[in-house]
Amino acid sequence: MKRTLAILLANPLSLLGVVLVALVVLSAIFADVIAPFPEHRGAVVDFANFNKPPQWPYIMGTDLVGRDIFSRILYAYRISLVLGVVVLAIAVPIGVAIGLVAGYVGGWTEYALMRITDIFLSIPPLVLAMSIMGVLEPTLTNGMLAVTAMWWPWYARLVYNITRAEREEGYVLAAEVIGASPTHVMFREILPNCVPAIVTKMTLDLGFVILIASSLSFLGLGVQPPTPDLGSMVADGAKYLPDSWWLTVFPGLAILVAVFGFNLIGDALRDILGADQ
Repeated sequence: MKRTLAILLANPLSLLGVVLVALVVLSAIFADVIAPFPEHRGAVVDFANFNKPPQWPYIMGTDLVGRDIFSRILYAYRISLVLGVVVLAIAVPIGVAIGLVAGYVGGWTEYALMRITDIFLSIPPLVLAMSIMGVLEPTLTNGMLAVTAMWWPWYARLVYNITRAEREEGYVLAAEVIGASPTHVMFREILPNCVPAIVTKMTLDLGFVILIASSLSFLGLGVQPPTPDLGSMVADGAKYLPDSWWLTVFPGLAILVAVFGFNLIGDALRDILGADQ
């Protein structure tokens, strides 16, 4: 704990990342309490206050049907974080299991699993997600599936490279000599040495998942109205730049804060976990 605090205090950017991520997470959790107009997350119309610039009580202005942008951003954070957590909760175990098996077993198993992984990695992530969402109905669940389909190969490749380096280490050979099963060697001996890299990548990827999900919504393939989503809010406001700049600027800044914060936290975790090794 002392080492962790020392590393955080020595790097102001790490502290900034903690603050930004805390703001994003707390905003999502307590959106019902913080949002001045919680009812504006749904299909609400208030033409008496439509398209107003930032002013009290609409500190970030209102959209084209009079909904408070600040309130909708808070609820959009909730959607984005849920999507990111669910995607990683599915993609990480799949990628880790494939990487461990391919790296430890070797032979034709390694060749088959890694060639499948390479096929997925060869397709640009956004293109793959767009292709899947073009076939499926654009819902939040299908959006999660689309992003998951493009995310697991990165963890498979990461764990595969670490496993190949670790499988010739003395502790692995010792476990094999005393009769440990391949499952025990992979998941009890090698996997713990992969955890620092996996945790660091997961933290970084939370921001990128939010960015990819926002990109899909920007193209009309993600979360559908009236559910608030950062990408769709940017897309709707982009038609009215520069006059109604607040429609795009504030949702765009919300995406920037989330992605930047998780990246800074990921860098801090890399330093902390690296110091513990």
